[in-house]
Amino acid sequence: MLNKARLCGLGVLPLFWVITTASGAAETGLRQALTFYASFDGRTEADFALGDSRLHTATSYQKRDDARPGLHAPDVLPAKGKGRFGDALSFRKKNAHAVYYPAEKNVAFNPKDWNGTVSFWLSLDPETDLEPGYCDPIQLTDKDYNDSAVWVDFTKDDKPRHFRLGVFGELKVWNPKNIGPDENPAFKNRLVVVQKTPFARGGWTHVVVTYEGLGKPGGGKASLYLNGQLQGTSETIRESFSWDRSRAAIRLGLSYVGLYDELALFNRALTSEEVRTLYQLDQGVRSLLKP
Repeated sequence: MLNKARLCGLGVLPLFWVITTASGAAETGLRQALTFYASFDGRTEADFALGDSRLHTATSYQKRDDARPGLHAPDVLPAKGKGRFGDALSFRKKNAHAVYYPAEKNVAFNPKDWNGTVSFWLSLDPETDLEPGYCDPIQLTDKDYNDSAVWVDFTKDDKPRHFRLGVFGELKVWNPKNIGPDENPAFKNRLVVVQKTPFARGGWTHVVVTYEGLGKPGGGKASLYLNGQLQGTSETIRESFSWDRSRAAIRLGLSYVGLYDELALFNRALTSEEVRTLYQLDQGVRSLLKP
């Protein structure tokens, strides 16, 4: 019988061994790039974090003087056994509170060359669960959605609601006249827009955003994936990015209603193959932490 060494010598490898080896290498790469992971299993504190692992709550993002560790928003509760893997967060009503993790060190921000990936799972029916207005399941910023920010949102007026990726650098650079988004082609032309989405109540959708080269003189780009499939790429991001790291936050569930699970961030833009690997992990990101 030919053994593996013999097959290697003949230049022939069993297909299962090739696939397993490739999968293992991809998971190793994901593990090395991970900077933050919150499973929401039994607690809101992150399972892995390079910075502050505690979830924080404040009255609003504009007024964070009353911010304190822990989950204190009355309409955001742990949902035992209802996650994509294990438990989840349940946003029961349109949330007006600031619910966030500090971004410092948890997000590998670099104003001259910012690279990274955001991954999470959502379960909702956008048409029946969301209340009127825009809804941003996540924002990475220290200021607002239009100023050195990465975000995804559900639109407010489209039927069915569209799902969008937005990545915008310093407001004064890309929009010096501060023109409103609805009247500004510079805003609309930057977005990645998905008109027909897979979101559904009772099912889970994997959302991944990758970005690379943000803040570089030559410009950067950002891509949106749903359930492991590329939906589009914005390649026109040329402005600078700036953060007050002490104010920057991983903002969760702005006006969101639904279930939320498996939040993970990485220090580089994952490849399409790595995004698919992430989507297919049997036990979620937790499996990357196993020795």
